Amino acid sequence: MRNKIIFSLSILGILAGLIAAWFFGIERKAPPPAFAPISSPYATAVYANGIIESAQAGGSNITVYPEVSGTITTVLVHEGEKVLAGTPLVAIDDTLQRASTEQLRLQAEAAKVLVAELKAQPRREVLAIAQSQVELAAANVKAARDQYDKRRASFDIDAKSISKDVLDTADNAVRQAIAAHDVARRQYDLTRAGAWSYDILNQQAQADALQQGYQAALALQRKFTVKAGVDGVILSVNAAPGSYVSPQGAFDAYTQAQDPLVVMSGPQDYLAVRCYVDEILVSRLPAGDRIQAQMSIRGTDVKVPLEFVRVQPYISPKIELSNQRQEKVDLRVLPVLFRFKMTTPNMAYPGQLVDVYIGQK
Repeated sequence: MRNKIIFSLSILGILAGLIAAWFFGIERKAPPPAFAPISSPYATAVYANGIIESAQAGGSNITVYPEVSGTITTVLVHEGEKVLAGTPLVAIDDTLQRASTEQLRLQAEAAKVLVAELKAQPRREVLAIAQSQVELAAANVKAARDQYDKRRASFDIDAKSISKDVLDTADNAVRQAIAAHDVARRQYDLTRAGAWSYDILNQQAQADALQQGYQAALALQRKFTVKAGVDGVILSVNAAPGSYVSPQGAFDAYTQAQDPLVVMSGPQDYLAVRCYVDEILVSRLPAGDRIQAQMSIRGTDVKVPLEFVRVQPYISPKIELSNQRQEKVDLRVLPVLFRFKMTTPNMAYPGQLVDVYIGQK
C-alpha cells in the first residue's frame, strides 16, 4: 500500500513538471510600445534637451512680485485663467495705508482751503472793522484838537488861567491822536490790499507739497492690489489668503525658499522652446538662417516642427533644467530659442521637458 502511494505521487510530480515546462515555455509576444522611441528626422542633427516656456522678447516666464509687504486678503485669479494687462491678481491688506492716505488727503484739502482764503482777502466784515477804526481815530483826533484849542484860547486870553503843563499835555494828546489815526488808516490800507503775494505763494507751495504727498500715498495704496502687467495666462499662484508676502515673494513651506507670488506666461498663441546644447556640440550648430528643428514631447508620439528665434550667446552651467545649484560635474550648455504655434489648447504646457533635434536645411 505504501509503495502504491509513493508511486502515485511520483507520477503526479512528473505530470506537474511537464505541465509547468509547457506553460513556461510558451512564447509570449512583447506588448507594443506606448509610443515610438524618439529618433532624428535629419541625416545629421544635434540633440538637445529643451523646456517649454512662454514666448517673450526677452527672458522666459513672467514673475510677479508685490512691491509692498502684508497679509493676503483675497486671491482674485486661478491657474490657467487668461488675464489682460491691469487685471487685479491678489489683494493685500491695506488697512493702515488706507488710513494714512485719507489723513494726507484731508491735510491737502485743508491747505487748499487756506490758499483760497488768502486769495479771497480782504474779508468784507474785516474791512468794515478797519474802516470803523479809522473813523474812530479821526473822531479822537477832533476831540483832542478841540480840547487843545480851548486850552490854548484860555491861555492866550490869560496866561495864568491855565498851566503850561496842561497846555502841553493837550498838545501831546493831539499828536498822539493824529499818530493813532495814521496807524488806523495804514492798517485799513493793509487790510484792503489783501494777503501778501509771498504768503499766497508760500501757502500754495505747501498745498502742492501735501497734494503730492497724498498722490504718493495713494499710489502706494494701489500697490496693495497686485495687477497683471501684460496680457497673459496665469501659470501658478504661490500663496493663499492669510499668507504673508513681501517684495521677496511668498515663502514655500516645501522648498523652504521664496517663490514669486504669481507666475504668468504671455499669450499662448505661440510657445517658446529653450534648448540647451552641450558645449562640445556647439561647433556643429548650423548658421541661424539654415537651422531647422523638430521637437518631440516626451511620453507621446507628438512631433512638432520648430521655428528658430535666436541664440542666447552665453554658455552657462546647466542648472535651468536640473535646478541644482551645485553639481559634481560642471556641464555647460548654450541656450538656443525656438518657438511653435499652439494648434490645440492642451498640445503642450510651459515647464514641460522635450527632446529637440537640430538639423540643417
